Amino acid sequence: MKWAAVAAVLLVAAVADGTDLAHRQQAVNRLLYRIYSPIPSKFGELKTLSSSFEPRAHTSHCNDGGNAVNHLMDEYEAGRLLKQHNWFSLFNTRQREEALMLVDVLLNCEDFDTFVGNAAFFREHMNEGEFVYALYVAVTHSDVMQEVVLPPLYEVTPHMFTNSEVIDKAYAAKMTQTPGDFKMTFTGSKKNKEQRVAYFGEDIGMNSHHVHWHMDFPFWWHGDEIDRKGELFFWAHHQLTVRFDAERLSNYLPPVDELYWDRPIKEGFAPHTNYKYGGEFPTRPDNKNFEDVDGVARIRDMKEMESRIRDAIAHGYVDKVDGSHIDIDNDHGIDVLGAAIESSTSSANPAYYGALHNQAHRVLGAQADPHGKFNTPPGVMEHFETATRDPSFFRLHKYMDNIFKEHKDKLPPYTADELKYDNVEVTDVAIDELSTFFEDFVFDLGNALDTTDNVDDVDVHALIPRLNHKPFHYNIHYHADHDEKVSIRVYLTPVRDENDIKMNIDENRWHAILVDNFWAEVKAGTHNIRRSSFDSSVTIPDRISFEELMRKTDEAVNDGLVLALNSGRSCGHPHNLLLPKGNKEGVEFWLNVHVTSGDDAAHSDLHSNDYDSNHGYCGIQGKEYPDKRPMGYPFDRRIPDIRVVKELPNFFGKVVRIYHKEDH
Repeated sequence: MKWAAVAAVLLVAAVADGTDLAHRQQAVNRLLYRIYSPIPSKFGELKTLSSSFEPRAHTSHCNDGGNAVNHLMDEYEAGRLLKQHNWFSLFNTRQREEALMLVDVLLNCEDFDTFVGNAAFFREHMNEGEFVYALYVAVTHSDVMQEVVLPPLYEVTPHMFTNSEVIDKAYAAKMTQTPGDFKMTFTGSKKNKEQRVAYFGEDIGMNSHHVHWHMDFPFWWHGDEIDRKGELFFWAHHQLTVRFDAERLSNYLPPVDELYWDRPIKEGFAPHTNYKYGGEFPTRPDNKNFEDVDGVARIRDMKEMESRIRDAIAHGYVDKVDGSHIDIDNDHGIDVLGAAIESSTSSANPAYYGALHNQAHRVLGAQADPHGKFNTPPGVMEHFETATRDPSFFRLHKYMDNIFKEHKDKLPPYTADELKYDNVEVTDVAIDELSTFFEDFVFDLGNALDTTDNVDDVDVHALIPRLNHKPFHYNIHYHADHDEKVSIRVYLTPVRDENDIKMNIDENRWHAILVDNFWAEVKAGTHNIRRSSFDSSVTIPDRISFEELMRKTDEAVNDGLVLALNSGRSCGHPHNLLLPKGNKEGVEFWLNVHVTSGDDAAHSDLHSNDYDSNHGYCGIQGKEYPDKRPMGYPFDRRIPDIRVVKELPNFFGKVVRIYHKEDH
């Protein structure tokens, strides 16, 4: 059989079952290389495989007996799939269905041979956007593809992360065969106050984190239940919102106001970005009144969804489909509400509570052409890659965050006894100077360009300034009565508001930024725990570049070496944004450290295993969320009096300043 011969060539030098990491990694790299052009001839085995593999002939190697393959092939052969060279949006119902058909195919592959064969075939026969999304999700969740590192999306589909001016320069460089690095600026102008914080919402690491979070925790997921998925939705987006407000504080802007369906959208947005195919991302003018979006939702529908959710909060329970109730006035209630608001497949009653989050993204994205008069493609809010660029993203999530806060504020405050941990007294926290700065970051634009076997590639890169911070350490000085494992949570909370008025603890606790959450072993007596900013459990470093990933992988395959990569998961707050931007005088924050019993750990080895050190906003993939306490504990509930926490031996707070320096 021709496929068998091709597979043998493709997997030469691989281990017997063809699943060694180097070959799996190489296949994924090559499947994503120049995604808008056919597989190049230099990837001969993969190119041959793309035309010789017959999906229906390998259903015996599928966990579902080939149901997913046969369904997708039926759609393909009937000509019902989205054509290539067309925009793709996950929020488009039909396009999402098609992408998920391929996800099902890939996740049901029993072995690597079948996985790569199906992927190669459908890469050449499906819409490119649908394919990229499906492959990223499948690699993330497939047992067959564990340890494979996904290339940074901003180098696979650069046009989704850059301005059109930069892409135009890259095309000119390709045509003239002149390599170049092109400076990328943020959208807007000095006349736009929101330009001051564009570096945050338009940071490519932030965009990447947002899209990968929604790949790790898809709202459409029908597989095994994801632990605390609704609460993770609340927590990850809550942290995005409070971080954005912290950036506004240092840039002399008030906290972002929430969105109102019956008021104009104050800030317009001009993306300055083009789709690879399908035209420009539409622009929304200032002070745009909300309009119903044909075929999506009416504004009164959005208000009705909100009303039903607020009623559930007021009543203290959510109605299930069968008429029974789920009590939510407890620690688990936030998980139930998060699922209903998103709305994910975990929602207790999607027909009744709707999909406030998902529909709001679609409604906001379509406000430039709500009735389809101009046949514009989806707006930036209709893509997880681009949504955080638009100031309305943070208005939307402040709006939803306030709904979550309404629920949390209804719960009784923690008592001093509930917060106290007698074994450890934190006596001091010493920390290095905290400072931020901007530095240039370079990433590859090559995948945005069309290519053929007859035209040489040209090195073209985007150069963009990104906020970063000087590395720092902190030492937690403590006295312990006896040896024990402990849980440690570290937060930064703003001291003053935008009017320079000092906030009380119940005002600023909802603005707490989780900087670290880890587990350690304390020793009896007086000691200290030294922790590096690089160890933070909420951040990840910048992804290995696509070019370097391909080079290392090809070397490992060619030389028969073990491929060693330290890139980890793609979901995680970018490390360069661990600290909010400071200013010249130093922005004041409370540094809060709270130590509790190690019994709060959901896994017994957390004191010695950091699980890729990014669980703060993304959990541990395929496992329980590591902290048994509610996300945001102890600041997730009201603190009516500072004396509740001030006298706790295991709680320590001090004021620190974050400076911003032009020269570093």
